Amino acid sequence: MLVIIGGGAAGFFAAITAAEAHPTSTVTLLERSPNVLAKVRISGGGRCNVTHACFDPATLTSYYPRGSRELRGPFTRFQPRDTMQWFESRGVALKIEADGRVFPMTDDSATIVDCLIDAAKRAGVQVRTNVQVLGIGVTQTSEVSETSDVLGQFTIALKDYPTLHADQLLLATGSNAQGHAWAKSLGHTIVPPVPSLFTFNIQDPRLHELAGVSVTRATVALLADNNTSSAPQTGPVLVTHWGLSGPAVLRLSAWEARTLHNAQYRASLQVNWLADWREDGVLERLNACKRETGARRVSTHSPFGEIPLRLWQRLTVAALILDEQQWAKLPKANMLKLAEQLCRSVFQVTGKGVFKDEFVTCGGLALDEVNFKSMESRVQPGLFFAGEILDIDGITGGFNFQNAWTTGWIAGCHSIPKI
Repeated sequence: MLVIIGGGAAGFFAAITAAEAHPTSTVTLLERSPNVLAKVRISGGGRCNVTHACFDPATLTSYYPRGSRELRGPFTRFQPRDTMQWFESRGVALKIEADGRVFPMTDDSATIVDCLIDAAKRAGVQVRTNVQVLGIGVTQTSEVSETSDVLGQFTIALKDYPTLHADQLLLATGSNAQGHAWAKSLGHTIVPPVPSLFTFNIQDPRLHELAGVSVTRATVALLADNNTSSAPQTGPVLVTHWGLSGPAVLRLSAWEARTLHNAQYRASLQVNWLADWREDGVLERLNACKRETGARRVSTHSPFGEIPLRLWQRLTVAALILDEQQWAKLPKANMLKLAEQLCRSVFQVTGKGVFKDEFVTCGGLALDEVNFKSMESRVQPGLFFAGEILDIDGITGGFNFQNAWTTGWIAGCHSIPKI
C-alpha cells in the first residue's frame, strides 16, 4: 500500500501515475482540507498556468533559482512536452501564449482540476479529504541490503480515524511546516523556508501616484555595500501603490530570496528603465534631442518612447530639471543626472509584498538527501518526496507546476506499492 500525504499538484500526479502503473495496488491520498488542488484552482489568476513551453532540459533548469542541477536528469525523463501530452491525451486542449506560458484553452483552472480528479478516480486512487495526520512512525525496520527490496513499514496516525499502515509513504505537503516536521522526524534535514516571488515595498516620490504605469523592458538588480550588483533580471516592471512589481522584480526576488530575508527585506534596488540601452548611448540620444528639438520642453518631450510620459516627468524632476526647461538650454550637469536616472535609478526597498495568492517558498527538504532518479529518500527506504516540500523553486511562468508534475511522476513511477 502506498499512502500519499498532500492533495496538491504533486501529490495528485504521483497518485495517478502510481495507480495507473499498478492497477491492482492500493494508493491512498490524504488531504487535510475539505478541497484538493487548492493552489491549482487559484494559479494564473484562476486560469491555471499549467507549465511553460520550454522543451530543452538544460534551458528549462535555468528558470529554477534552487534545484536546477538536481532537476536536469528528471527533466530529460518528464518535461513540459510530456506534461502537455499528458493533459491533451485526457481531453484537455492547451494553448501556448506569446510569453511561453501554457494554459487550458478554456482559461479556467477548473478544467485542470476536473481532469486530475477524474484521472485519479479512473485509476482507483482513494482520495480522502478532511483527514488530519497526527504523526508518522516506522513500526518495522528490515535489514536492507544493496540487492534487497524489503522496506520498513510506516504507520500514519489519524485524528478520528484508524491508524493507516503503508509499505511506502510519499510526502507532497508543499511548504507546510507540518510536512517539514514529519520529514525531519524521519531523519531528514530541512533548509529553513523563506518567501520567494514577492513584490518590493518602496516609498519614493518618483513613484508616487504612478500605480499602473509599466515599462516593458527594464533591468533590476540589488546593490551591495561596495556598489556591486546582484545578477540583474530583465523584463516588464510595474509601478504599484506600494512600490514595484512585474516579472523582472519577481524573478529578482526569487534569486535573491535568502539575501533579502537575511537583510529583513531592506535593500538598495537599481533600475535601468532602458534595458536595451547603455548609458553612453542614452547620453548620445539626449544630446541629439537637444540639437534637434531645442525649443521643446524637456518635461513634455521624451526621446524614449518606451518610457511612459508620467514616469519620464518624474525622472526629469529627480534630475533637477525645471518644468519649463527647454532642451536647447539644458545644462550638461542636468543631462548627466537625467541619464543616471534613466539607467541607474536607485530605490530603497523597505519591505516585501505578495504576488497575488500564489505563495512560493525558498527552502525545504535538503536535496542531497533525495535520489532524483526515483525521488526516494536516501535516509529512510520507502519514503518518497515530490513538489514544493523539496528545496526547489522556480520563477513565475508555470515552472513551479512543472517541478510538481515531474517529481510527482517520477515518485509515482518508483513508489511501487506492495500488494
